[in-house]
Amino acid sequence: MKYIESFSNNPYYNLAFEEYCFKNLPRDEDFVYLWINSPTIVVGKNQNTIEEINGDYIKKNNIDVVRRITGGGAVYQDLGNLNFSIFTNAVGKEKIDFRQINIPILKSLEKFGIMAELSGRNDLTLDGKKISGIAQSVWKKRILNHGTILFNTDLSVLSDALNVKADKIESKGVKSVKSRVTNIKPHMTEDISILEFKKMLLNHIFKYNEEAPIEYKLTLQQLKEIQALYENRYNKWEWNYGESPDFGWKNYKRFASGSIELRLEIKSGFIEEAKIYGDFFGTKEVVGLENKLKGSKYDKESIEQMLNGVEIGDYFGNVNKEDFLSFMFD
Repeated sequence: MKYIESFSNNPYYNLAFEEYCFKNLPRDEDFVYLWINSPTIVVGKNQNTIEEINGDYIKKNNIDVVRRITGGGAVYQDLGNLNFSIFTNAVGKEKIDFRQINIPILKSLEKFGIMAELSGRNDLTLDGKKISGIAQSVWKKRILNHGTILFNTDLSVLSDALNVKADKIESKGVKSVKSRVTNIKPHMTEDISILEFKKMLLNHIFKYNEEAPIEYKLTLQQLKEIQALYENRYNKWEWNYGESPDFGWKNYKRFASGSIELRLEIKSGFIEEAKIYGDFFGTKEVVGLENKLKGSKYDKESIEQMLNGVEIGDYFGNVNKEDFLSFMFD
């Protein structure tokens, strides 16, 4: 294992840096990347940005908005939040598996007196409260596993910056986002800054793997390519917001593996446009399923026939064809 550094707080650049390293660094090596963003909302790759954020609030408070390449829900980050990314190879069948790959993070947190646990589908919790959200992407047998660590984040901003859907609140039996999350700094055995925490956490991760921390330094050419990705994709409105067509029908439902929102524009009984959003995790891009839906007759038998041979779980995780059909025609 080696570590990489960007030394930037620009969320658009940091996400470009992460994707480039994920897809282009040597595949015979594991890498860890610890990074800190200025105030920003990071939305999941399948989410409808406009519906996830409080536009007026983020504009007034100069909060950036950027889309990542992994699934899951929107998160708020600031200079009191530490992000971690782990790049490794998939072993066996490519699938979303959060537990094993995050053990070094859990064990490293214990060195600070933080006895966290992996809870639910993708959270790290402390005393029942969320301290980290984790997401993954699988690309050509390479895994990107990344997450947040609420070190000393301004939690008062969370509920104001994000538009939290009612089912997410009701399903946990609480009245606000703020009551479900906590920072780790008040629970730590040492009073340290986030930069000190970053350095110490990196050392603990390598100690857990019984390795000495060695930095992988990117070349000037690699940095130029990251800059190009930043300028041409992550810093563009088209990537972070995108234009949405007018929809004639929509439905939203929360499954065990995450929420799915389907929007359709139906003309003359046929699906002319289809868009899928949500905080689900899958190993295939939903654009493939969207394209399959386009041009289909909007009736259950036609859609069921079209879906023959399609593994719905590849797009949404633990959701089968029957669940999806019921959702489409609920």
